[in-house]
Amino acid sequence: MEADTIFIDIRASDLTLAQALKEIERIQRENPDFEIFLDGDAHAIAGRRKLGGA
Repeated sequence: MEADTIFIDIRASDLTLAQALKEIERIQRENPDFEIFLDGDAHAIAGRRKLGGA
């Protein structure tokens, strides 16, 4: 299994909630083969490849 990809480290970011949501939308558009989610353990916006591709 492939490791999750960290797109935004929340602890190191100064994004507002609105900015973070826009970044998530951008990441989703640019990475349609990834599930994008908030990883609470890693304190990050992360992605994981969808099973079976896009």
